[in-house]
Amino acid sequence: MKYLHTMVRVADLDASLHFYCDLLGLVEVNRKESEKGRFTLVFLAAPGDEDRAREHGAPMVELTYNWDPENYSGGRNFGHLAYQVDDIYALCQHLQDNGVVINRPPRDGHMAFVRSPDNISIELLQKGPALPAQEPWASMENSGEW
Repeated sequence: MKYLHTMVRVADLDASLHFYCDLLGLVEVNRKESEKGRFTLVFLAAPGDEDRAREHGAPMVELTYNWDPENYSGGRNFGHLAYQVDDIYALCQHLQDNGVVINRPPRDGHMAFVRSPDNISIELLQKGPALPAQEPWASMENSGEW
């Protein structure tokens, strides 16, 4: 058995690609459009995992965009996506500078949570040991659900 991907349905493909690729830094490795099924699938991998994703089909996030509008709710019902990051403070600052709410700030220098445009919970974990506590993160309160 091998892990392949996690699929999340998205309501706005452009907004989701902006969040996952432009802001989080994931890389598109494959795309499939089905005129008959009226959907688009976009497969994303973490930077550095692109070759492994293309060659072995894992690990990836699959964004599923159904062309006919649907109402998706309960984005938290499956849990969350998690990514290890090189500098949690720098990424959270980048996300915040681009309008992303930091729902659970990295007060501990180790863990943060944000949400995608479709309300999918994303956990960010510092690579290696936690970074020393740093303002404004150390005193920042949680915001909403994460």
